[in-house]
Amino acid sequence: MKNHLIILFSLLLFFSGCSTHFHLDFLGQERLEEVVLLKSPVKEKLLVIDVEGFIGTFNSPGNLQREKDMIAKVYARLQKAAEDHNVRGIILRLDTPGGEVTASDIIYNEILRFKKRTGKPVVALMMATAASGGYYIASACDAIIAHPSTITGSIGVISIFPNVEDLLSKVGVQVTIIKSGEMKDSGSSFHPLTEEAKAMFQRIVDEHYNKFLDTVEKGRSSKITRVKLEEIADGRIFTAPEAQNLGLVDEIGYFNIAFQEVMKLAGISAAEVIAYTYYPKQKTNLYSSRLSSSVLIVNQQLEEIIPFLKSGFYYLWLPQALH
Repeated sequence: MKNHLIILFSLLLFFSGCSTHFHLDFLGQERLEEVVLLKSPVKEKLLVIDVEGFIGTFNSPGNLQREKDMIAKVYARLQKAAEDHNVRGIILRLDTPGGEVTASDIIYNEILRFKKRTGKPVVALMMATAASGGYYIASACDAIIAHPSTITGSIGVISIFPNVEDLLSKVGVQVTIIKSGEMKDSGSSFHPLTEEAKAMFQRIVDEHYNKFLDTVEKGRSSKITRVKLEEIADGRIFTAPEAQNLGLVDEIGYFNIAFQEVMKLAGISAAEVIAYTYYPKQKTNLYSSRLSSSVLIVNQQLEEIIPFLKSGFYYLWLPQALH
C-alpha cells in the first residue's frame, strides 16, 4: 500500500505542471468528528477552534477537501458546540495576520451570536501572530490571552489595487473597456487610479476603519479608552507585553492560562479538551498542526498562495501575509 501511494504521489507531481491542482484526502470523513486532545474523567468539555492563516472566503480547495473556507470552518464548529450541552466553553486559538474585512466581520459576529445563544464563554488564545483581522475577531471573546512571543495589533484597514497596465503593454496586450459611467471601472488593474477613485476608496477605508475602532471599543471598553485606542490604531504592531500594557490583551501565558480562564468563566473546575475534525484518524494533541485540514496540496492556484494580490479591502498585516 505504501509503495502504491508513493507512485501515485510521484505521478501527481509529474503532471501538476500541466494541470490545475490536486488534493489527496485519504483520511477525510463525511462529517465532523470529536477527538480528545486532553483527557479528563469528567463529562464537561472545552472545545478548541483554530483560526489559522489568511481569513478569506475565496478558498478553492477542490471536491475532496472537507474545509471550504475559514467562515465555514468556524461556523460548523460553533453550531456543533451549541448542540452539545457538555461543551461548556471555547478556546479560540488564533494564528493569523488577518484577511478580508467581510470574512473577519462574519466570524466576529458568529462568535457573538454563539455567546448570546448559548451563554458559553469564548476565550481567545493568540499564537505567533494575531494581527488586524485576527485581533478584530479576538475582540468578540470574553478574554484575550497572548503567548509571550505573540505579535498583535495592526489595527487598521488596507486596500490593494494592483496595476498591470505597463506589464501588459510590454507584451503587446491592449484592454478596451466599455462602461456606463466614469467611475464604473474604478479600481481596475488596467489603468492607474484617478484622484476621484482614490477619494472614493479612501472614504470606504475610513468607514471600515471606524467600524474596526467601534468593534474594539465595544469589546475592550473596560481596558482601553477610545482616545487611547485612536492614538495607537495607526496600523502598528505590538509585542504581547506592549499589548497587555495598552489593554489590548488581558494576560500573557500559555494554553494552560486560557484553559483555566475559560473554566473560570464557565463555572467548572475540570474539563476534557476536544476538537472537531474531518480527520479523526490523525494522531492528535494540543499542539497538532492544522488538525482540520489534513490534505496534501500538490499544486495550488496562484490566487490561493498569494490572495493579497486580489483587489479589495482587508483587515490585514500585509508583511506577514507576504511572508
